Amino acid sequence: MRLDELNARERQLWNSFAHGGAVDVRDGARTEEPTVRAEVVAALLLGAGAEPAPGDRPALRLTGARVTGVLDLRFAEIPVPVVLDECRFDEAPLLGGATIRELVLTGCDLPGLAADTTQMGSRLVLSRCRLTGPLVLTRAQIHGDLDLRGTVITAPGTEAISAVHLVAGGNVLCTGLTVRGTFRCSGATVSGEFDLEGASLHNPGGHALDAYHVQITEDFTFHPGFSADGRIILSGATVGAAIGFCGARLNNPGDVALEAVDVTVARNFDLGRGLRVDGGVTLDGSGVGTRLSFHEATLTNPAGTALSLRLAQARETDLRTRRPIDGTVDASGARLGTLYDAPDTWPSDLRLADTVYDALATPLSAAERLGWLRHGTAAYLPQPYEQLAATYRRLGHEDEARTVLLAKQRHHRASLPRHTRLWGYVQDATVGYGYRPLRATLWLVALLACGALYFAAHPPAPLEPSKAPPFNALVYALDLLIPLPAFGQDLAFAPHGTAQWLAYTLTAAGWILATTTAAGISRAINRQ
Repeated sequence: MRLDELNARERQLWNSFAHGGAVDVRDGARTEEPTVRAEVVAALLLGAGAEPAPGDRPALRLTGARVTGVLDLRFAEIPVPVVLDECRFDEAPLLGGATIRELVLTGCDLPGLAADTTQMGSRLVLSRCRLTGPLVLTRAQIHGDLDLRGTVITAPGTEAISAVHLVAGGNVLCTGLTVRGTFRCSGATVSGEFDLEGASLHNPGGHALDAYHVQITEDFTFHPGFSADGRIILSGATVGAAIGFCGARLNNPGDVALEAVDVTVARNFDLGRGLRVDGGVTLDGSGVGTRLSFHEATLTNPAGTALSLRLAQARETDLRTRRPIDGTVDASGARLGTLYDAPDTWPSDLRLADTVYDALATPLSAAERLGWLRHGTAAYLPQPYEQLAATYRRLGHEDEARTVLLAKQRHHRASLPRHTRLWGYVQDATVGYGYRPLRATLWLVALLACGALYFAAHPPAPLEPSKAPPFNALVYALDLLIPLPAFGQDLAFAPHGTAQWLAYTLTAAGWILATTTAAGISRAINRQ
């Protein structure tokens, strides 16, 4: 390129390049927008400028220019920093496959930027920029930070940011980022933190963020002020520190708003403190190293599952939401560690099939906890009762554990066909299925007293008067109640009429008490 072909701004940029001087082409007195041709910028970056003097540090630093034409640096090697501020591009720069030391764009307007498979020796900055087309960073490698703070990217109906398998050696900074379209970074690897604090993602009915299988060494942060219209996908992600959604707003009504299946988080997964979700939250199979929290969150998905924790694991789980979760909460097969909850925020539909927890942080009586279990489906499931009873037993509350197990038997009885329930009612009335053994004693004393009083007033006639022992009403009634031969009174006397029917009743009652007591003792022993 000949120097006499350059305009005044281009010549100024050309002369300052070798020593890295900054060029500001803005002139408040002019109405014409200062322009710099993209081919001039490319020529400088590809080595067409003057040789730098010893001690010079070449760099391209330009402010306030309109860059005309296509800046095509595909597969080029750019060994100098490129810093553009308040510039406007007519065409999307093409940087695919290039190796660039550092690229910094601040406050620029671009119709897009294609930097797929690009390698950045340092950082890539696109802060406070406005893009009206896609930002493509697929398989790019950035040895430093990726800075998108305050940038607005508008490409509705397509991938506004495509960063599949991006590798960032530092942080990915997206504070205040606004995206209209899909932000896709599936398979990305970030050696620092991924910060979306205050970001706003808009893709209603589609994927607002697709971060499937990302690997993040530090925090994955969405709070505070983050908002998304559309689905957030974190499934398969591995996060070396914590994930936080406090104060965020997720909106995807009638569908899943947050899909985080099989996520691995080394520390906390915080979905509380002001989080508002209109749509479902799915954390199936995820593992949380320390605390999974929904404290003070608001979850709404009335037509379906508002929260799914199937097979999820955490050391601590906090379900003390701001108000009861509107929709189904499915914790089937989850291992929740220490569970924090509150009766005034229990969801109306709670699934606890095969759910395991080590302790319940909120001290409640068995009667109150049984109300918690009844928030699940009407189908009989023994494991939730067994789990709750085991929790009380570990605390040394045997009475509470027996209350839970008695409720289990009653629920089981209600699930049986009507013609098979009679024996259950008998066991419940007599010994409380073995968990209320004192009832058998009370029944025995009551029947013994009734029999003794009646036979004392109406003694039966002896079968053989000469051989019969002296009649004792109390012993006679006891002989009738005890199924085994004891004192011989029942064999020596023969009641008639009403007394005979009473004797039959006492004998039958004795057998029933003995059978139900044996069944109850057997059940209690098996429980141990």
